[in-house]
Amino acid sequence: MSGAPEGSVAIRLTVSGGTVRAARVAVHRPTDVAAALRGKTVAEALRLIPLLFSVCGMAQGIAALSACEAALGLEPAPGHRTARTLLVLAETLASHAWNIFMDGPHRLGEPPAPQHLATLRAVTAGILPALYPERDHLRPGGGTLRPNRASLATAVARLDAHVAQTMLGGAPFPAEFDDLATWAGQGATPAARLLRRALDAPGFGACAVAPLADRPAAWYARRLTADPGFGARPHDGGAPAHTGPLARMADQPPVTGILERFGSGLAAHATARLAELAGLPARIAELAEEVAPAGPGVERTAPGEGAGVVETARGRLAHWVRLEQGRIADYRTAAPTEWNFHPDGPLARGLVGASDSVDLLERAGLLAAALDPCVAFGIDVEREG
Repeated sequence: MSGAPEGSVAIRLTVSGGTVRAARVAVHRPTDVAAALRGKTVAEALRLIPLLFSVCGMAQGIAALSACEAALGLEPAPGHRTARTLLVLAETLASHAWNIFMDGPHRLGEPPAPQHLATLRAVTAGILPALYPERDHLRPGGGTLRPNRASLATAVARLDAHVAQTMLGGAPFPAEFDDLATWAGQGATPAARLLRRALDAPGFGACAVAPLADRPAAWYARRLTADPGFGARPHDGGAPAHTGPLARMADQPPVTGILERFGSGLAAHATARLAELAGLPARIAELAEEVAPAGPGVERTAPGEGAGVVETARGRLAHWVRLEQGRIADYRTAAPTEWNFHPDGPLARGLVGASDSVDLLERAGLLAAALDPCVAFGIDVEREG
């Protein structure tokens, strides 16, 4: 996401003979969270972490909460797990909306639509107090979960209506490629116009980097424990991986059809985000009906360390913590930006071999935005010969 204050991603393309011969991608942001948290109590750390990460603060807080609960030997009641998923999905919807209404128009040379974003953010922000009236959702073991059914139903209805009208133009999101191309070509909404631009070069950025496999929290715990540098350059058995909407939606139409035709390039990433966005109101509605009141969870033997994993708007996020005498002794994370913007990851590999056309910078920017870093990014081109 452009404009975030926590660092930057530098992308440098080397062009020779009309082709991108090298793509250097470097993430410049602090990954040593332990420096800010060491010595603090769990409660202090859980208050601080959402402030340290201004982007996806809810998901970051819940990943931290899950890691701390694992270290403390606390197992939250099922109702809390449902409520937390609901909160992260609401944040995911708002994040996707930022891409559609703010960043997308900027890349298309259109004026942004902050009024639509503000409406969605206001509705999603109301979900937290509708679940946890005391706003104690980050209390280890579970806060005071008392769902307000009426408020949740109102929020769900408003989200559904707003996504349907302002993002999809009043029609269901197409499931077939031809229908999708027609919908994008009509350009009735900012989302449709952004996809139309992506479909101008549907295979741009396609590469062989695989989606990040579904790993349990223990897998991340082992790697973050063994390698302090894993969070800065994560890998799956030495191989890069991509994470985010495309990894989650790869087996859903129309994303499957796009992947079969064009590979995991610009069109696939753009389509996956829109397909996920189109389905989020229904997923949120289902969880809102399912969530039940809950109190504190079960206490078990405290191992002193633990990990938590959350699917954020941008992809899979892992936190790991080690406690000593109730205070943070060490803390490590592996975030989606470091997966997707790895020096040998999907962006770097996807840009190598691209043609040096007049719109190279624009397409590279669209691809980087589709992979959605949580910090600002810049692209430079060096032409040899």
